Amino acid sequence: MKALIVDYVSDIIEKELKELGFEVDKEMLPTSEKLAEIIAPYDLLVMRVDPFIDKNVLDSAKNLKAIMVGSTGTNHIDLEYAKEKGIEVCNSPGQNANAVAELVFCKALDLYRNSYQAQHEIKEDGIWNKYRWIGRELRNKTMGIVGFGAIGRRVAEIARVFKMDVVAYDPFYKPQNNDFDFVELLDFDELCKRADIITLHLPLTPDTKNMISDKQMEEMKDGTVLINAARGGIIDEEALYKYIKNGKLGGANLDTLADELGSGGLDTQDVKVSSPLFELDRVYVTPHIGGSTIDAQDDIGRVVMTNVKKVFNL
Repeated sequence: MKALIVDYVSDIIEKELKELGFEVDKEMLPTSEKLAEIIAPYDLLVMRVDPFIDKNVLDSAKNLKAIMVGSTGTNHIDLEYAKEKGIEVCNSPGQNANAVAELVFCKALDLYRNSYQAQHEIKEDGIWNKYRWIGRELRNKTMGIVGFGAIGRRVAEIARVFKMDVVAYDPFYKPQNNDFDFVELLDFDELCKRADIITLHLPLTPDTKNMISDKQMEEMKDGTVLINAARGGIIDEEALYKYIKNGKLGGANLDTLADELGSGGLDTQDVKVSSPLFELDRVYVTPHIGGSTIDAQDDIGRVVMTNVKKVFNL
């Protein structure tokens, strides 16, 4: 049997696949077209969220029996067509929840404590002035969590330790299932009005695209900050630019952008990206690193290998 790994994943996966008798090859982040060219011999595909697995790829995958996804989302795969082709798709839900949640608080603290600007002034300008960068604490602020799945719930737990008030919105989360007595479930508009920090943990769908735009930003408190460690496109970036530029919002810390693969749309490393948001001092950006910890990837790797053994009866 042959396995193809097309993204950075835990070493656990390659090691255990070889122990099970798989011949393992790697092709880091091929385009969909490139993957279609090379996929034919493989029984197993191991990936994260790139590239898009379309009909062309699946038609080319003559021997493929399973796709193991080292992430929660599977909207980058044509699931219906994969099912028609008899290809099983297994994801790894919830395994990166703590990693993403920890990054949320890193991002919130960077915005609240002005750490980027303070460091830049010291390292670039050689100026040491502790009085210029008076910040704020998370304590007694309201954390608004949009999307109350595994990541959102972990964010709530950590927010509680910071002594924050916590409100959440999720159209699919039933109030009777809420085990968090310190979390108040609100409708989306009310959450936008009440939260000091809004953090997003939703998939990108037609319903969630640009769900935070002019109307929502206009109704937010002055100084509200936005954190997106979910998917680019959930925040309307043109509106975000406008409301940070005019001082209505206190800033944004983004782990993802609407055009994070660049204008060429290539599924590759070291993509060149640009955005008007980069001009703004109160916008910080990281390159979609929310789940990128050794710990989370090892947890995902164990789930992937459990699923491999089930699918291949090993």
